[in-house]
Amino acid sequence: MAQRTANITVRRLPRNIWAASLTSFFMDISSEMVLNILPLFLANVLGVRTSVIGLIEGIAEATSSLLKVFSGWLSDRLKGRKWIAVAGYGLSALSKPFFYFASTWEAIAAIRWTDRVGKGIRTAPRDALVADSVEPEVRGLAFGVQRAADTAGALLGILIAAGLVWWGQANQIQLGAETFRMVVLISIIPGILAVISLAVGARDVPLNPQGEAPRLAFRSLGKPFMIFMIIVGIFDIGNSSDAFLVLRAQERGLSTLGILLMLAAFNLVYTLLSAPAGSISDRIGRRKVIIGGWLVYSGIYLGFALAKQAWHVVVFYILYGVYYGLAYGTTKAMVADLVPETLRGTAYGTYNAILGILDFPASVIAGVLWQGVGNWQGFGASAPFLFGAIMSVLAAILMVVWNPASISARTR
Repeated sequence: MAQRTANITVRRLPRNIWAASLTSFFMDISSEMVLNILPLFLANVLGVRTSVIGLIEGIAEATSSLLKVFSGWLSDRLKGRKWIAVAGYGLSALSKPFFYFASTWEAIAAIRWTDRVGKGIRTAPRDALVADSVEPEVRGLAFGVQRAADTAGALLGILIAAGLVWWGQANQIQLGAETFRMVVLISIIPGILAVISLAVGARDVPLNPQGEAPRLAFRSLGKPFMIFMIIVGIFDIGNSSDAFLVLRAQERGLSTLGILLMLAAFNLVYTLLSAPAGSISDRIGRRKVIIGGWLVYSGIYLGFALAKQAWHVVVFYILYGVYYGLAYGTTKAMVADLVPETLRGTAYGTYNAILGILDFPASVIAGVLWQGVGNWQGFGASAPFLFGAIMSVLAAILMVVWNPASISARTR
C-alpha cells in the first residue's frame, strides 16, 4: 500500500522517489552525453542518410516495446519492482562502452538496440515503483520531481559533452570521431552510479499479498485506459525521434558545440517546469495540462518547419522544453489514475510499449518525408515537422472531446 503523503512537500517525498530520481539523474548524464551526438556521428563520420538514422532510432525504441509490457507485468506478478528495474539499468550501463569501438552503422545500431532493451526492462517497474510510493493526491508532483531529476541529469550530461567537444574541436560544424569516442569514455562513470543508486537507495513497496497474480490481459486495464492510449498514440505517430531536431539544427548551420548548448538550454527549461507542472496537474487535472502541452508542441513544430536560420531552431528548441515539462510526466501520472494498483506495472509496460512501437513508424516516416527513399528525394527538411504539428493538434482535439464520467477528477 502506498505511503501516506497528505499535505506533502517536495522535501518530504518518500525515499523511493529520491532513489528513482537520483538513478534517472545519473543515467541521463550518461545517456545524453552520447545519444545527443550519436546522430551527428552517424551522419558526419559514417555518412549515414536520415532514412537510415530514422530506421535505427525507430527499431531502437520498438526493440524494447515487448519487454516493457513483459517487465511491467512481471513486476505485478512478483509484486516487486526494484530488482527488475536495477537489471534494466545495469544492461544499459554495460552497453555504453561498446560505442567506443563501433565503426559501422550496423554496430552502432546493435549497441543502440541493446541499450533500449535495458530501458525496456527498467521503465515500467520504475514508473510503477514511483506510483506505488505516493498517494494519488501528489502523484503528479512525484512524477514531476522524477522527471526534473532526469532532465537535470540530461542538462549536466550535455554540458559535459559540450565541454569535451569545445576542448576537442572547438566550433567545427561536423563532429569528429575522436571527440565522439572521448565522450563515450567519460559517460561510463555516471552509468555505473545510476545502477548503484537504485540498488542501494530504493525499497519495494509491499503490494496486496492476497491478491490473485495478474494475467497478461490488456482488457483488464479497462476502457478509459485504452481510449487514452489511442489518443496518445495519435500524438506519438507525429512525434519522431529528437535526432531529427538535432539534424535540423545542423542543417540550418549550427555547430556541434552550438547544438549541445542549445540542448542544455532546452533541458534547463524542462527541469524547471516538470515539478510545478506535475503539481498543477494534481490540482486542475491531468487532461488540461496534457492538452496545453500538446498545443505548445504543435506551435513549436510549426516553428521548426518554418525556421530559416540557425537561431530560429535554437529558440524553438529551447521552447520545446515547455512541452516536455507540461506533458511528459503528467501523462505518466495519468496512467496510474486510470488503472488499479495491482495492474500498474502492466499498465506502464503497455503505455511504454505502445509508444515504443509507434516510435518506429514515426521515425521512419520523418526520415522518408525529409530525404525520401530510393530515387525519391522526399519533401525536404520542413515536412516531418509539419506532419508532427498536425498530429498533435488532432490528438489535442480528441483529448478535449474525451471526458468520460467514469474517470477521476484528477484526470480532468
